[in-house]
Amino acid sequence: MPSLNVEPSIRHDVLWRICLIAAMGGLLFGYDWVVIGGAKPFYELYFGIADNPFQQGLAMSSALVGCLAGAVACGALTDRFGRRPLLMLSAFLFTASAVWTGLATTLLSFNLARIAGGIGIGLASTVSPMYISEISPARSRGRLVSINQMTVVIGILAAQIVNWAIARDVPAEISADALLQSWYGQAGWRWMFGAGAVPAMAFLGLAFILPESPRWLARAGRNSEAEVVLATISGAIEARTEMAAIRHSLNQGELEHFDWRHLLERKASRALMLGIGLVILQQWCGINVIFNYAEEIFRAAGYDVSGVMRSIVITGSVNLAFTLVALATVDAIGRRTLMLVGAAGLALINVALGTAYYTDQAGMVMVGLVIAAIAIYAMTLASVTWVVIAELYPTRIRGVAMSLTVFCLWAACGALTFTFPFLNRSLGAHGVFWLYGAMCAIGFAAIWNWLVETKGIPLEAIDV
Repeated sequence: MPSLNVEPSIRHDVLWRICLIAAMGGLLFGYDWVVIGGAKPFYELYFGIADNPFQQGLAMSSALVGCLAGAVACGALTDRFGRRPLLMLSAFLFTASAVWTGLATTLLSFNLARIAGGIGIGLASTVSPMYISEISPARSRGRLVSINQMTVVIGILAAQIVNWAIARDVPAEISADALLQSWYGQAGWRWMFGAGAVPAMAFLGLAFILPESPRWLARAGRNSEAEVVLATISGAIEARTEMAAIRHSLNQGELEHFDWRHLLERKASRALMLGIGLVILQQWCGINVIFNYAEEIFRAAGYDVSGVMRSIVITGSVNLAFTLVALATVDAIGRRTLMLVGAAGLALINVALGTAYYTDQAGMVMVGLVIAAIAIYAMTLASVTWVVIAELYPTRIRGVAMSLTVFCLWAACGALTFTFPFLNRSLGAHGVFWLYGAMCAIGFAAIWNWLVETKGIPLEAIDV
């Protein structure tokens, strides 16, 4: 058996170019997911739903429906057709959604366009990290997969900046009727969505030059093509060594036709349960609640409307800065340590925020806690969770397992969004933060007991 610990002499320019292009799906995911928040006050007036909670909720959640559909379909599609065609499909859907949403004249058309974009998100959030993990060498795999989360954060920040740039001059005291008849109410919000078509078209064009995943090619029996891709990245000699390791893994049973019963095998089921648990923790760690309360906290600290908007951009900048910290540390410190730091840190901050609300605190202390929570989340659970789930699964089940895991992520996101108003009403702000603090503590215990360190280990050698 060939050694699984051989580290190729990497052609970093080629590798980074491939990973950055693949990670553009993350950028569009982040932009599409956040841009609707800035457009909400305007399109609700345009479509006449400002006083219709059901229609408001439907417009805000239609992309989530697409996310779930995209994640479900992705597993079978990516295993059958490969990773590259699915990246191209997601790029096409992002492009179509951006243009379609910007041109929508009816609420039905708007919601259908958002669903199309959501399918793109579901595909990109599944395929991009998986593709990068399969094409990356073990020594730098964590850093390269984290590029995807970095581009997600860049997309979020870009959406915040675009929204702020378009809406910053809206008069503070303008009436609803005047706002509806203004440029902002008729056309401004369309440009918020339409601006996403520019990076989406760039992604669609660049996706054509991506190679297929060598591990998918080997699983499909196209060994010579797989070796060519590996040689492009690490040279012919190292490519032969790595290809031999991949073939050895496939000869042990990875190549056989996928059967859903494979997910019930001990190794696969343990990995799947762990992956699903981690993505639920990522969604239910309290960060979304913190983002929900950010505007209220900044207002209480004395910021005016313009100041709140600038502060939201500042939180996006903090998010990006600490995602870069994750990029620099995930292969040095390791996945398990960072996940433990994230769960423990967010548990403490949630308890502190809950206590602050319980004792009617306000001001810069609260602002500091919000920024600290965003920083810890960005450098740990936000980035590292995607690295871990892209590594956990054997090649034979990786496509379907990633699809199921990302489906559970979006389902957890939807459940959080749905239950938050009820929890907030019954428990109060302090109780909600304490509840999520307890969830983080449970997550810490689960990570401590079940998550093994995967840094520097070739995919074929990872054993949970």
